[in-house]
Amino acid sequence: MNPSLYQINTKVLLSEIGLGSTLNDLPNSFLDSIAARGFAWVWLLGVWRTGPTGQRISRARTEWRREYQEVLPDLHEDDICGSPFAVYEYSTDPSIGGDHELALLRERLEQRGLRLLLDFVPNHIALDHRWVQERPDFLLRGDVTDLSREPDCWTTLDNGTIAAYGKDPHYPGWPDTLQLNFFNAHLRAAMIGELRSIATRCSGVRCDMAMLLEPEVFARTWGFRPEAREEFRVPWWPEAIEQVRRDHPTFMFLAEVYWDYETKLQDHGFSYTYDKVLYDRLVHHEASRLTERLRLPASYGSRMAHFLENHDEPRIATKLEPAEHKAAAVVSYLAPGLRFFFDGQLEGKRARVPVHLRRGPREEPDPRVVEIYDLLLPIINSPAGKGGSWQLLRCSPAWDGNPTHANFTAYHIAHDSGDLLVTVNYAGYQGQCFVQIPQALPHTGTAHLKDLLSDAEYDRDARDLSTKGLYLDVEGFRAHVFSLRWTTSS
Repeated sequence: MNPSLYQINTKVLLSEIGLGSTLNDLPNSFLDSIAARGFAWVWLLGVWRTGPTGQRISRARTEWRREYQEVLPDLHEDDICGSPFAVYEYSTDPSIGGDHELALLRERLEQRGLRLLLDFVPNHIALDHRWVQERPDFLLRGDVTDLSREPDCWTTLDNGTIAAYGKDPHYPGWPDTLQLNFFNAHLRAAMIGELRSIATRCSGVRCDMAMLLEPEVFARTWGFRPEAREEFRVPWWPEAIEQVRRDHPTFMFLAEVYWDYETKLQDHGFSYTYDKVLYDRLVHHEASRLTERLRLPASYGSRMAHFLENHDEPRIATKLEPAEHKAAAVVSYLAPGLRFFFDGQLEGKRARVPVHLRRGPREEPDPRVVEIYDLLLPIINSPAGKGGSWQLLRCSPAWDGNPTHANFTAYHIAHDSGDLLVTVNYAGYQGQCFVQIPQALPHTGTAHLKDLLSDAEYDRDARDLSTKGLYLDVEGFRAHVFSLRWTTSS
């Protein structure tokens, strides 16, 4: 099965309901609409408590404030709530209703067949997290040399300790966080305890920057050899995932992951991993490289999380024109795996609200984008879309010397309820190709192709399809999802 996930920036959504709204104020009609659109999972971003220090830093950083004001010209100080990735405590923020209202919301979701996904941030904590005082050994600590050499990566705490900011190896530190020391076996055990506690309150977690905990990545980030500490030579994730699943066997782990660590984290036990590679190729119009990515072995490809938006990426409506958007959505969301959507994407919202804010601008739906998903979601949620047997098809040149076949991506999805044939010309100009039809399909009679994205219908000779393939001559960024029906000649 290929489930769908709907991500919500919780505090931004609550602000749209009204000042002071809490989780209990989320209307049942809103939850009903998510369920009716075929989603299986709801990810509530940013329910955990963030402390006053993180909020103060979010308000004080000049470069961050410029970004806030670009999105929200009428910015107020109360709009800046602090980053949800600077976790003060894994308890639900009292301002949105606390743990009690989260539990009630989970019940309402489950009544509708929806499962709850929450955040887990393993790499770092807020500067005012209780461990800063109670367990300073859990922090990655340094000295004046570290501070002078990399002032953007280290800080001096109130007690004089020099500690590292949370970071990845490619950027300066995140100044509202402190790096946890995964060389410390006690810290490793404590983080498993946090994860097991979270698992009692939801059905899955989205794990922030999950590859940062890999031994060689941690060592590259902080300049330590992975063999420096015996306990750190073994990756942390397999043990953590195994312990959670002892009590919650079906618990879902979604990894935010980059740098070609997707399959490695799947091998560690992750249910799904971000497919940023496919996203990047779609956004950058790398038509000829789409099929290369989609040739992953099924054991890995079916566990990729395909997305066009999330809180980190620009709104897709600002990156792709409607025809491009439609083509990208067909490629992404009819590939096997987790289908991952962001609140506002289905309406064509254009403002990417920084995660430090609790409010975003009001936007009207774009009818061109609404139409895309009104057509596509029923296909995604059909028996074939959810559970069909998927096969990537070869696209061959329409004639010698015509290279445009390389711009096509095509899938066959087989299901007892009826087959689907998906074809996309992911280039901005006319293209031609022959799509090679699976040999298992009928070789005699007539194939009826009805495009579920338009009113087009075609009849083709089954023998020609089996020998030559389906000929396509279509304009740029044209996507088809054909339902296939066969009739036998009398």
